[in-house]
Amino acid sequence: MALDKTDFQFKNQTNLYKGKVRDVYTISDNLLVMIASDRISAFDVVLPKAIPYKGQVLNLIAAEFLNATRDIIPNWLIASPHPNVSIGKQCKPFKVEMVVRGYLAGHAARTYNSGLRTLCGVTLPEGLIENDKLPTPIITPTTKASEGHDEDISREEIIKQGIVSEKEYTQLEQYTFALYKRGSEIALKHGLILVDTKYEFGTYNGEITLMDEIHTPDSSRYFYANTYQELQQQKLPQKQLSKEFVRQWLINNGFQGKEGQQVPAMSNEWITEISNRYIELFEKVTGKLFVKNSYQNISNDIKNAVAQELEKLLSIKQ
Repeated sequence: MALDKTDFQFKNQTNLYKGKVRDVYTISDNLLVMIASDRISAFDVVLPKAIPYKGQVLNLIAAEFLNATRDIIPNWLIASPHPNVSIGKQCKPFKVEMVVRGYLAGHAARTYNSGLRTLCGVTLPEGLIENDKLPTPIITPTTKASEGHDEDISREEIIKQGIVSEKEYTQLEQYTFALYKRGSEIALKHGLILVDTKYEFGTYNGEITLMDEIHTPDSSRYFYANTYQELQQQKLPQKQLSKEFVRQWLINNGFQGKEGQQVPAMSNEWITEISNRYIELFEKVTGKLFVKNSYQNISNDIKNAVAQELEKLLSIKQ
């Protein structure tokens, strides 16, 4: 079983947006109920089968790290009344995603291996091999697309186009580096390396606010710290905890989200493997045992938990 979709009508609901993974319900035009489904996407395509417990993993990790970084920046989260649900403030988003990279991996490695040495206006040094640590973390932002693919963009182009003002963008850079530093420190305590990750920001009552999820396997890549040096010296692939292994499986099976390509069939064994990898990451990155939430009455459980939390929040606002 898995939670592949939701369709609720909550009190004072004013909008419903169904993203690739999350279903986002707007309440009274100022609160968001974000339900993490078990859908999985790669190359901006939702894959045909959902992954059991994936939504719970994403939601709980995000809540853990949002609460662990409140001293750095205010964030949108108010409450998590159910393992798959977060309720928080509706922010006005900046139309960029701040991708920060400490290592040459994933998209950055594919770009570098193609012969290019500049990514999002950032020049990369010669002589790197895939998964090498970069001399210093870099930010490689992307545009935040409403539909389709996010696109790489440089700091200069963001400011030139007026997507974000120079003053605000400088602040976003500072927050991004501070959050990445905190995430890296927490990861290392649990024997992991936070390779790269992305952050989304917005404003709430005029104040820059951290939005969405952070440091989850959908938005981040982790390596095991204890085997990193040895594998790198031997030029072997790093064992990693992220969604990259799903992307790599798709690439190996002829799919990169390009026109005319078909998503390869996903066996039950492969679905179980993905689920287990997500659970493993939760336990590694939080240091906590993962407790599987029951799917038996999950829709009713979510509906009731959200209704009770909204009753409290709406009564406070009145």
